[in-house]
Amino acid sequence: MPELMRNAPIIREIQVRSILSKSNLPVCEYSVNPYTGCTHGCRYCYASFMKRFTGHTEPWGTFLDVKIWPRIKNPEKYRGRELFIGSVTDPYLPQEEVYGRTRELLLQLKGSGARLSIATKSDLVLRDLDLIKSFPDARVSWSINTLDEGFRADMDGASAIERRFAAMEAFHQAGVRTTCFISPIFPGITDAKAIIRRAKNSCNLIWLENLNLRGSYKAVIMDYIREKYPHLLPLYQEIYSRGNNRYWEALDGEMRAFAAGEGLDYVTNDDSMQRPFDALPVVVNYFYHEKIRKSAKRNEDLRIGSLQRKEGGENAGIAGSGGR
Repeated sequence: MPELMRNAPIIREIQVRSILSKSNLPVCEYSVNPYTGCTHGCRYCYASFMKRFTGHTEPWGTFLDVKIWPRIKNPEKYRGRELFIGSVTDPYLPQEEVYGRTRELLLQLKGSGARLSIATKSDLVLRDLDLIKSFPDARVSWSINTLDEGFRADMDGASAIERRFAAMEAFHQAGVRTTCFISPIFPGITDAKAIIRRAKNSCNLIWLENLNLRGSYKAVIMDYIREKYPHLLPLYQEIYSRGNNRYWEALDGEMRAFAAGEGLDYVTNDDSMQRPFDALPVVVNYFYHEKIRKSAKRNEDLRIGSLQRKEGGENAGIAGSGGR
């Protein structure tokens, strides 16, 4: 488990004006995050950018704000709308067992006709299977980037890989659309082919996303590679210091050929393909999504920042008073 997860996280309850935020992300119309922060402590977590807006001084992964919001009025207005639960946190963190904010959100939206996409690394989501199943066209995704528990434990403090697969299988057997999100792909470490073979009978989509290194966690990952996988350090320096994308271009071609051999369709930056529930999954390559979604991401960051600043004003007297 990552070093920073050895101590209990700092947990605060905060009041927010609304739990649903309009989103510019291509995958949804509203983003929903019942918590601020994430206690999985993933070494590569992109969501650490949230600290720019929340005012937290603690390292990302060591704090969690539990959001308390007014009951959703007129939930029917979200009928047919795409809601993405878990864009910058995992809605099924271990603390969800205690605080139940994600379950409360689902109960408030039950019967609304909203279309849900949920992203998690946990099998706690099994608790809400029947509730999630009641939403039309619900989809749940699990991030899985290794079959090696040792590497997984080095990278995050979330559920074990086999528990994630078991949850995916249970949802799929219950008729809920599932996605295996192979992300982030670590060059020379992630065996995407083995993960696809393991997942392909339990999911409707398989997403591939490359490891992006930027900000403070770039040095963390590079130091880890230097210590644990020194033979891969030249490759990582070529990709992440010199900006050479030939590795991803080669892997793209390799995965396309592999998918064809497995009888799987392979597309790039597009998961809109519709097919029967029992059909084999579509493999979607997001290696190049940064170029396509750069503007949308910038707008989303700005929107989240604005929302967090508004919430911060309301919560100034609360944020500093939480305990462990």
